[in-house]
Amino acid sequence: MSEQLTESLKALLGVEAFVSLAERFGGRRLYVPQTIGPDHEIAAAIGAEAATKLMRRYSLAFIRVPLARALRARHYRARGLSNGEIASRLGLTETGVDKLFARMDRPPAKGSGQLSLNI
Repeated sequence: MSEQLTESLKALLGVEAFVSLAERFGGRRLYVPQTIGPDHEIAAAIGAEAATKLMRRYSLAFIRVPLARALRARHYRARGLSNGEIASRLGLTETGVDKLFARMDRPPAKGSGQLSLNI
């Protein structure tokens, strides 16, 4: 279920907003209200446009926001972050990040700067 929701949210919001959503609310049940103003915590986290898309799709529902660690790790690596920096953002150890990348079919190369989110 989490993978389906991850793909659904990624398609709906785009990668950047989805990563922001996972960073802020990952691992939690998040209530999506019927109205999200610009000062709402969801809008503050992902931007007004993405918050509106989320509201239109999931209004009056609770969603279990995925941690999306593998996707976020790829995203951070593409931005040039070190394993230590990635570990801090994901709440893992550096060894945990090494293992996360080792389990991937096509792990991103260190310093590659290329964003590939085919997980």
